[in-house]
Amino acid sequence: MAAGAVAGPAAHAATAGERVNFHKWTTQADFQSGTADGVTALAGDRQGIAISGTVGTYRYKDPYLHTTNTWAYSTWTSPSYTPGFGATELVSSWNAQTPAGTWLKVELNATMEDGHQTGWLDMGNWASGDGDVARTSLSPSAGVYGGVSTDTFNAAGGHTVQSYQLRATLYRLTTSTASPRLWQLGAFASAVPSRTGVSPSPLGGAEGIELAVPRYSQQIHVGQYSKYGGGGDAWCSPTSSEMITEFWGDGPTAADMSWVDPSYADPSVDYAARFTYDYAYKGTGNWPFNAAYASHYGLDAEVVQLPSVDDLETLIKAGIPVAISVAFDNGELTGSGYGTAGHLMVVVGFTASGDFIVNDPFSPSDTAVRHIYQRGQLENIWLRTYWTRSDGSTGYGSGGVAYVYTPHDMALPPVADPQNPTW
Repeated sequence: MAAGAVAGPAAHAATAGERVNFHKWTTQADFQSGTADGVTALAGDRQGIAISGTVGTYRYKDPYLHTTNTWAYSTWTSPSYTPGFGATELVSSWNAQTPAGTWLKVELNATMEDGHQTGWLDMGNWASGDGDVARTSLSPSAGVYGGVSTDTFNAAGGHTVQSYQLRATLYRLTTSTASPRLWQLGAFASAVPSRTGVSPSPLGGAEGIELAVPRYSQQIHVGQYSKYGGGGDAWCSPTSSEMITEFWGDGPTAADMSWVDPSYADPSVDYAARFTYDYAYKGTGNWPFNAAYASHYGLDAEVVQLPSVDDLETLIKAGIPVAISVAFDNGELTGSGYGTAGHLMVVVGFTASGDFIVNDPFSPSDTAVRHIYQRGQLENIWLRTYWTRSDGSTGYGSGGVAYVYTPHDMALPPVADPQNPTW
């Protein structure tokens, strides 16, 4: 998971100069606006692109699966997009399906404040399965302009992103006629001054709403399949993703999970951990890999930064649970009983007084997953970018990073600031 991400504007919880923008390409017209080299934009909303004729081959020696294969490929390159401010961070995410014998790569090319470009930076090699290629982040450097850390492009001090392009490369075995289908490609770009906290927010109308999201504990999976990021103790992200995916009636089938030890409870959590695992990062917390996992089941899945609790409440009022990325010391979040350098939990509602109702996977059992956390505490923890620990070291917060997964035909509600949209 990326640390130190930043959020965008909000009427009550903002720092001056704070900006965030999410942009995506998802319709046929969107994809026709880009440059296609061997791909076709399929008719209809959210149908996406697929290979129509490959334009080259690539021989890839997978360092994790220890296989070597020759892949045919095609590419789609987005138009240049300008978020309207100088961004210091950018996280891409994508929605796709990759049949056996196929995979895809997403890259970023950023134009900086001095007009220079970073060149194409690998934001991730991804497949829904793990038999053809290992899902990997590459964390390439952009030299003096910054670089990618797992899933996040961080601009070096004094530099900002003025515009960017995304490029998707679709691969298939030279012996195959199958194709990946990519129906959404997007990114959030953000800039915010460093902050240790935000002002408390007023209630936003979601009081008394609680969504019936399945409750899964990551902790009951401790010791299971430790090759996937150390086992359940580190599986907060896929456990949160699986809770939301199953809330929408999706997820792996019994046949999909047949490899899981039958004595293990909640095998879908083991499944989600395996198929979000980033072999380079050696963990399951890669943000876009989690979104892509949910999208494999047909969901529209986005990694965003929400400017404030207002936007979080807007989603809850629309019936949409949201996973939020947090970090805090033991004692900062009353009732949690732990501290963490990075954690995902699912906001499922708000109490009548406005406190958060959360499915926190770092709980000893499924029945213990439901927590009520104080509004001011969790709001501050989620939206800050850093804090000073008792030992004097610095801890880093996500600044409002969240997973938003919805059915493909469900319109997202409007955000608080229409001049600077989150979606």
